[in-house]
Amino acid sequence: KTTLGGMRSGSKVNLERALTLSGRLGGHIVYGHVDGTGKIREIRPLGEARVFHIQADPSIMKSMVYKGAVTVDGVSLTVSAVRRDGFELAIIPITLERTTLGAVRAGERVNLETDIVGKYVLKSLESGGGGVTLDFLKDHGYS
Repeated sequence: KTTLGGMRSGSKVNLERALTLSGRLGGHIVYGHVDGTGKIREIRPLGEARVFHIQADPSIMKSMVYKGAVTVDGVSLTVSAVRRDGFELAIIPITLERTTLGAVRAGERVNLETDIVGKYVLKSLESGGGGVTLDFLKDHGYS
């Protein structure tokens, strides 16, 4: 489920401090729990940035949306395109410089985590979406 087994002692990883309850939320909501892995199919230049095309399993792709959040090897990013077999990311130079993503190559496997809000929405839709409705809100004093 992760790429951890293929890492060697001394390998670099991306770490980010956890958000505190008093902190400002300025990004994506992720937990650091790997949902699965993907394979980098292609890396191509886009000006000074790079576009990564990552192949992912259908279980990952079902919660992948254009401009949605995904974490790749612990780096929270925005999906720039959704493809039939995967998704794309346009990664800016500062992200390439300050994370391990600047050193990855096509063919390598990466850890993936999708946005938690998307997971909750998907679960709600798959279970029939019951629960809070407009009528429910009206019945409980909301107009």
